[in-house]
Amino acid sequence: MTTSVETTYDIEGRLLEVCTCAAVCPCWVGQDPDGGNCQGTVAWCVDRGTVQGVDVSDRVIVLVVHIPGNVLAGDWKAVVYVDDRCSGEQEEALLNVFTGKLGGAIADLAALVGEVVAVERTAVSAEVQEGAGTLRIGPPDSPVAYAELTPLMGATGRPTTLSDSVFSTIPGSPAYVGTADVYRRDGRLLGRPDIDISGMNSVQGSFRFTA
Repeated sequence: MTTSVETTYDIEGRLLEVCTCAAVCPCWVGQDPDGGNCQGTVAWCVDRGTVQGVDVSDRVIVLVVHIPGNVLAGDWKAVVYVDDRCSGEQEEALLNVFTGKLGGAIADLAALVGEVVAVERTAVSAEVQEGAGTLRIGPPDSPVAYAELTPLMGATGRPTTLSDSVFSTIPGSPAYVGTADVYRRDGRLLGRPDIDISGMNSVQGSFRFTA
């Protein structure tokens, strides 16, 4: 029996996200971004999973985006960075999921992207330790983007979470909201100014996508 493409992936892992909005990012609750636009970097770190029989465990895919207005209005411009440890099969599998070709909840997010200006292979380092994270896209001496993320803490001493928001890059899972002590990004491929800021929005969390 042939399995349909709508039921051919199951992946889970961790999210690291940072942008130019103040914390907590208004995009997650459907409001317009601070300053009228949002310059975001979103990394999905796949800990375990397969796509159409291809094992994509321990691989990362990153979306670097310019969001020109309300997040739900779409028309995003994006550069996609694929972990350079990926084989050709793994790269194709991850792109098929995260560009929405295989359906599922992630396809709704992918539909917001109006233009992918480039797909690049590069070194990606993404780590999370007790809610704090670091993300580097590109080689250590000349990264395309680099961020250090710290969660906001609640009165109980536990990280602050956001659930059931109108927009999410990890639909169905709580988001651990925080700030980025460092957020630097090269804007050339997107035709945007470089970014070098501190204290703005960050998000961490876990995901499981199946379709």
